[in-house]
Amino acid sequence: MKKIKTNAMRLLDQAGINYKTVEYEVDENNVAGEHVADIVGIPYERCFKTLVAKGEKNGIMVFCIPVNAELDLKKAANIVKDKKIEMVHVKDLLNLTGYIRGGCSPIGMKKKYPTFIDETAILFDEISVSAGTRGCQLILNPEELIEYIEATECDITVI
Repeated sequence: MKKIKTNAMRLLDQAGINYKTVEYEVDENNVAGEHVADIVGIPYERCFKTLVAKGEKNGIMVFCIPVNAELDLKKAANIVKDKKIEMVHVKDLLNLTGYIRGGCSPIGMKKKYPTFIDETAILFDEISVSAGTRGCQLILNPEELIEYIEATECDITVI
């Protein structure tokens, strides 16, 4: 496998944020977060997926949650003070973020969207998020990630 260098990695390098990468063979039929966590050997609660949603009033927002959790749309709407939010369609993901399903990173999206991360992230020294492409995960300190992407920590999941 060739060494991947993604936009997310370049941005972290520029910011002086330490990270490690784990590359893996992509199974196009299964890009689920749990599958990725199993392949790379990261516990589900430390492997975070990046979800993109749209609110009625507030537009596009980003949520990072453990791969074994579900985004609680009611909790999320309450936190962002919107009546209702819904997930964006997969077909709109690339245009909105610059990323495809299974390779969506909270780092380096096309635009700066309000970002929310599940409060459990800070329980760990390291968590993983997508490096911005299928086949590569970033492992980094959650507090540095939160500060860099200006994320809000909150309870947004249902397990």
